[in-house]
Amino acid sequence: MAHVGVAARETGGGALSRLRLVIVLGSLVAVAPLATDLNLPSFPGVARDFGTSVSSVQLTLTGFFAGLGLGQLLAGPVSDVLGRRRPLLVGVGAYVAVSLACAAAPSIYALAALRLLQGAAGATGIVIAFAVVRDLYAGAEAARLLSQLLLVVGVAPVVAPIFGAGLLELMAWRGLFVVLAALGVLTLAGVAVWLPETWPEARRRRGGLRELGATLGLLGRDREFVAYVLANALSGGAMYAYIAGSPFVLQDVYGVSPAEYAAVFGVNSAGLVALGQLNGLLVGRVPLLRLLRTGVVLAAAGGAALLAVVLGHAGLAALLPCLFAVVASVGLVLPNANALALHDHPEVAGAASALLGTSRFAVGAAVAPLVGLAGRGSAVPMGIAIAALTACGAASLALRAKSPHPAGR
Repeated sequence: MAHVGVAARETGGGALSRLRLVIVLGSLVAVAPLATDLNLPSFPGVARDFGTSVSSVQLTLTGFFAGLGLGQLLAGPVSDVLGRRRPLLVGVGAYVAVSLACAAAPSIYALAALRLLQGAAGATGIVIAFAVVRDLYAGAEAARLLSQLLLVVGVAPVVAPIFGAGLLELMAWRGLFVVLAALGVLTLAGVAVWLPETWPEARRRRGGLRELGATLGLLGRDREFVAYVLANALSGGAMYAYIAGSPFVLQDVYGVSPAEYAAVFGVNSAGLVALGQLNGLLVGRVPLLRLLRTGVVLAAAGGAALLAVVLGHAGLAALLPCLFAVVASVGLVLPNANALALHDHPEVAGAASALLGTSRFAVGAAVAPLVGLAGRGSAVPMGIAIAALTACGAASLALRAKSPHPAGR
């Protein structure tokens, strides 16, 4: 683990450098919540503008999630070969360009295709950000940094729907993509100025991308890695089912206003941030696996209760705590699942991070259109999806091999 300390010193050891690292990496991993949540209030307007259905608008979200998954699968291994910095600069620059193209989309199908490309470009930042964390830190310290990133990521869902709703008072939905492009420019500047190369040339993969298949096979045979990937992916899938379904379920089925919807979304996101920060305080004192298990059990309990509520037509007051539990649990699942999965694979952190991200967004892409199958008048598809995903997420940890762990894990 000597390279961890060396790499950390290369970024600067002070509190200011640590803060800059959190800001830059947080901006990179915030691509997904910003590019989805900022646009959520605009979904009904997009449907009206293009004269299309709810499910068709949700396909733009599916396209974005699919792009995020495919892009990570490419960008992660590329960064193991070429280093972290160059692919980051190219990927974030492409994200800015495609975001501007989304603003000029002539049809819902063109928008869905462009959103796929937008996701693929934005994926570069997400996957490499997690690889950078593993370049610099391991174990409990990596989980602590990931919890700090959750603070940045968690603020985006709190602010983005409110910000998006406010912007829609000033501009059409197309203007939101211009705003995303402007935020991408700021992120690009942050990478250029504050983030040095963290993956030294001496440690890079020498076999080029031809090694990708062998590397993925090696990771796929690691039962512990697969268990953590599944826990992460299924938790993420439940979160994206909530993101895709909640605008219509809460506003059309339960009758909340756009402002009230934004408030609910913000409270749930604040719960995610709170548990993420609590997780950061507990790592090093409580084993990461115990924290992860707590997260998946909380999610499964919330998912089961949610399904019972929607099937029993129990009302909004019963629904909201269930949604809160599902969303807040991500604050425990994401940092610990990622830290545990990456711990034993420092030499292929890019590829390992790619599998973590790709699986998460692949599940999200598959689930997003399903939650609207019953139309705007039913919450049952969302309830079934969230309950099934969270239950499977809790069960996935049974795949772990019974092997001893170093202290702190």
